[in-house]
Amino acid sequence: MPRQARIDAPGALQHIICRGIERRKLFLADDDCDDFVDRLSRIMRESGTLCYAWALIPNHFHLLLRTGNIPITMVMRRLLTGYAVSFNRRHRRHGRLFQNRYKSILCQEEPYLLELVRYIHLNPLRAVIVSDLKALDRYAYCGHSRLTAHISDGWQTVDGVLALFGKDKKSARRHYHRFIQKGIGQGRRPEFTGGGLVRSAGGWGVLKSMRRMKEHLKGDERVLGDSDFVMKVLETAQEQMEDRYRLAAEGHTFERMIAQVGDYYGVSVKELHRPGKHPHRVKARSVAAYLAVRKLGMDGTAVGKLLGIGQSAVSRAVTRGEKLVDEVEIPFL
Repeated sequence: MPRQARIDAPGALQHIICRGIERRKLFLADDDCDDFVDRLSRIMRESGTLCYAWALIPNHFHLLLRTGNIPITMVMRRLLTGYAVSFNRRHRRHGRLFQNRYKSILCQEEPYLLELVRYIHLNPLRAVIVSDLKALDRYAYCGHSRLTAHISDGWQTVDGVLALFGKDKKSARRHYHRFIQKGIGQGRRPEFTGGGLVRSAGGWGVLKSMRRMKEHLKGDERVLGDSDFVMKVLETAQEQMEDRYRLAAEGHTFERMIAQVGDYYGVSVKELHRPGKHPHRVKARSVAAYLAVRKLGMDGTAVGKLLGIGQSAVSRAVTRGEKLVDEVEIPFL
C-alpha cells in the first residue's frame, strides 16, 4: 500500500513520534541529548515553530509542535539529518539512525492539546527513566522541567501552556503540576498513537459503544480528532493537493513564478539573487519564497539555494511574503 501524504498547514498542531532504526537507541549519553536539544531549540526559533511538549527516551522521542513559517516536514528533515550526521561522527558509526518514516499526527486542539502535553511529559516516568514525579520535575530532557521552572532556556512555548492553567504563573504551575499528577495512573494511552478511528472516537471503549449504536465515524491514521475535524482536515488537504496539481498542470514552475514576481516588482531574476536589502528586492524575494513553499510545496533548503539565502532566511521571507501576497497581482495567483 502506498504511503499517505503527510497533512500539514500553518498553525497546525502536530504530535511527532520518531524511533531509532530497529528500535536502537538514539541517545547513548547526555552529550547526545544536549546536542539534540540544542538543534531542536535553534530550529524552533529560526522556523517560527512552537513546541508545547517534548520528551527524549533512549530509543525514541516525542514532540508536540505547531507549524510555523515552514512545513513540519522541512523542520523535521533539518532536525533529523543534522542530528544523525552529528551522532554518527561522535560515535564513529555509519548508516541510518532513524526509522524510515517518523509518525506525524495532526491534532484537534480541543480537547487534545493539554492531554497530549500530559501524555508526552509523563513518558520518562512511564519508561522508568525517572523514579517519580519529583525526579521528573528536574529531568533535563523533557519539557516538563521547563513548565515547572526547574530549567529555563527560553525556546519552549512555556507561557502558552501555562496560560491554559491560570492567569499568574505561580498558580498556573500549581494547577499544571496537579494535572500531570492526576495522569500518572492513566497508563500508556494508546488512543494518542494508535489507529485513526480509535483516536477519533476517544478510545476503544467509546468506539465499541458507538458501533453498537450503529454510529459511523470518519477516521484517519494521520489525524487525532473527532469525525467532523477529520473530515475538515481531509477536505482542506485535498484542496491543497488539487491546487498544487493544478499549478503543475498549468506549467507554473519555480522559474516561471519567480519571473512573474520579478516583473511585478520591477526586479530582474538576476537581481533577486543578489544580497542586500533594497525594498523591492526584499519584497519580491519574500513573495517568491512564500509561493514556492506554500503554493508549490517546495523544500525550504531548495528554495534557499535557488534564492541564494539560508534556510532561516527562507523562514523569515515566507512570513513576510504571507503578509504581502494579498496585495500582489500576478498571473500565478
